Amino acid sequence: MSSTPKVSASSSNSASKTRVYKIVILGEGGVGKSALVIQFVSHRFTDYHDPTIEDAYTQQARIDGEPAKLDILDTAGQLEFTTMREQYMRHGEGFIICYSITDRRSFDEVLAHKNLIDRVRCHENIPIIVTGNKCDLEQKRKVSTEEGMHLAEQLGAPFFETSAVLRQCVDDVFHGIVREIRKKEHEEYVALEKQAKKRLRKKRMHAFFNRLNLFKRRSSSPEET
Repeated sequence: MSSTPKVSASSSNSASKTRVYKIVILGEGGVGKSALVIQFVSHRFTDYHDPTIEDAYTQQARIDGEPAKLDILDTAGQLEFTTMREQYMRHGEGFIICYSITDRRSFDEVLAHKNLIDRVRCHENIPIIVTGNKCDLEQKRKVSTEEGMHLAEQLGAPFFETSAVLRQCVDDVFHGIVREIRKKEHEEYVALEKQAKKRLRKKRMHAFFNRLNLFKRRSSSPEET
């Protein structure tokens, strides 16, 4: 007599506790954003994607020993989608800004995307990664690796050159943005912990001086006869 396999409570709990990371990939049309996402999620390369649509993908991963669920929004690159872009920028936790090494205009627009993030998020410290895609097309290169690295350094962001065709550094980019989000959260936790300790020290010092003043008042008051 067959029995239905049971899911253990521990495995069920661990699945429910998996952190979801909301990631947005930005860039001009034709830079290969969709190809990068599909390669990461499905381990396959597609050279055609409808440029007028935006898709959402999810992918489970284990990054630095911790489980993660990546909720990835692959955005349309056309300018007419700016209003929609502002809407999802308010909810993204990390952004991958992508350009093509064969298209200087797409590289020049990286800064515009970063400025839009800053404007929508009121200059909040949002994790980003700069990605120069299509590095397999070296013979058509218009943007040097050094230029990409310099721009990323200006923006305070990690930099990768990727190839969706060769799956080069694809995992590095998506795992990297999760690491950046975790790094930000850790820094915020440490800052809050320091603030809490500082408040506690002030409270203790205040209580100490209150007791000291009370002792002084008692010491200086005339003895009762």
